[in-house]
Amino acid sequence: MKLAAFDFDSTLMDGETINFLADAYGVGGEVAKLTAEAMRGEIDFFEALNKRVALLKGMSEKKVINICENLPYMNGARELIKELKSRGVKVVVFSGGFRYATNFAKKILEFDADFSNVLHAKDGILTGLVGGDMMFGFSKGDMLLRIQALLKVGKGETMSVGDGANDASMFELSAVKVAFCAKEVLKSKANVIIDEKDLTKVLDHI
Repeated sequence: MKLAAFDFDSTLMDGETINFLADAYGVGGEVAKLTAEAMRGEIDFFEALNKRVALLKGMSEKKVINICENLPYMNGARELIKELKSRGVKVVVFSGGFRYATNFAKKILEFDADFSNVLHAKDGILTGLVGGDMMFGFSKGDMLLRIQALLKVGKGETMSVGDGANDASMFELSAVKVAFCAKEVLKSKANVIIDEKDLTKVLDHI
């Protein structure tokens, strides 16, 4: 194995970043419902993302940053990434969530690169708009394909780990497809299923 691609929310991090933000802003119920539907593949990811972010309009950017820098990382995340890197594996993170969270997590978990979305803010206040690398249901697979080409790494040398419907596009390009505490829609496409919140269990399968 030469390349490992991870989802962030509910995979490397124990929860959904946007749900933490929404709870703090008083719109948790509406956002959590949309998040769950998107992760189960019941509604289009792009539409769900835009609807959820619109509900955060008016939230303080400073508060967003504070929440994103205090997220709970998944049990075993540091240990797994450290072990993969010791074996010479490049570790990348693809998140339909936000750069405030993944950029900070990169310093803590020490993965090699992160690709995520950007919450638009003006004068320190969220505008309710979002853009970035991971806006669509196909975005993770699209980016993984480009990274594989750049690093000259094939499907047989790639592992992907995720929990939701928008991780399926990574699985198509990976020999090892790990559904981690995942929704049924992703489990059906996996060849490794881990239902315990301990990422070190991934090491048993590589």
